[in-house]
Amino acid sequence: MSTDRVLGGRYELHDILGHGGMAVVHLSRDLHLDRWVAVKVLRSDLVRDPLSRSRFRGEAQAVARLNHPGIVSLHDAGHAHVDGGAADEPSVPFIVMEYVAGQSLRARLAEGPLGLEEAIRYQSGVLSALEFSHRAGVVHRDIKPANIMVTPGGTIKIVDFGIALVRDDPSTTEPHTHTILGTAQYLSPEQVRGERVDARSDLYSAGCLFYELLTGRPPFIGGDPVAVAYRHVHQDPVPARAYRPEVTPALDTVLLTALAKDRTDRFRSASAFREALQSAAKGIDRAGDDGAADDVVALRRRWHSARTRLARSIA
Repeated sequence: MSTDRVLGGRYELHDILGHGGMAVVHLSRDLHLDRWVAVKVLRSDLVRDPLSRSRFRGEAQAVARLNHPGIVSLHDAGHAHVDGGAADEPSVPFIVMEYVAGQSLRARLAEGPLGLEEAIRYQSGVLSALEFSHRAGVVHRDIKPANIMVTPGGTIKIVDFGIALVRDDPSTTEPHTHTILGTAQYLSPEQVRGERVDARSDLYSAGCLFYELLTGRPPFIGGDPVAVAYRHVHQDPVPARAYRPEVTPALDTVLLTALAKDRTDRFRSASAFREALQSAAKGIDRAGDDGAADDVVALRRRWHSARTRLARSIA
């Protein structure tokens, strides 16, 4: 493990854990508290860009609202100079988060298919975290396997709130109506159309995630992001049972609801999604809060027509 630089006289930057379009994440040592942390640093070529700095600040503000075991914790945020940097360089914005050991669901999927129980357990954990996030007024906008970490204990943590939307915070509103943020394979139809997103947009992305956990592939693929985005808006997904016969009609109907093109046809909340998932997995109806019971009843009404559609699709 190589030591690189010290940020702000406190955070000793070590190996790179990951990098994206805006930032680089380093495994780091907090020299004051003697603990390992993850330090996210805005890319040097974006340091002078006001929009990038605003989005970066917005991520810290979003995560600061959230205190849930299924969501990465925020330790510190600010801007500072890196030891050894040029004197005329601007200060670098940074976010300090808990270091989550383990692997992402993206890496886990690369190892091979997940068992049904394993997939349902991870999905339930994601939905529990999203329920808390949405009640706190934070929409993630980029739910995907790469942004879900699995700890050595088998629990999940949602990471990377870099494009999160915080309710009633104008600083997180995009300046252009048709700005599309997110990852093509997991975009909701309203994100593709450049419309305002809400919690149900995250639920669509979570539906894409669950589809991939069950089948090993996202519901829509294509030669380029534009082709994939088009399919989110205009095409129905192939039933998961076509790729994995042990997926029950009930689970496929849960997916059908989560991946509805019109957000009003989706689950009302993450808790409703989770309750319906658990009912479908266990073969029983369980009532819950926030409209879950109504959603399960609605699912039961759809199962007959869904079975017919599934039979036609895989015949």
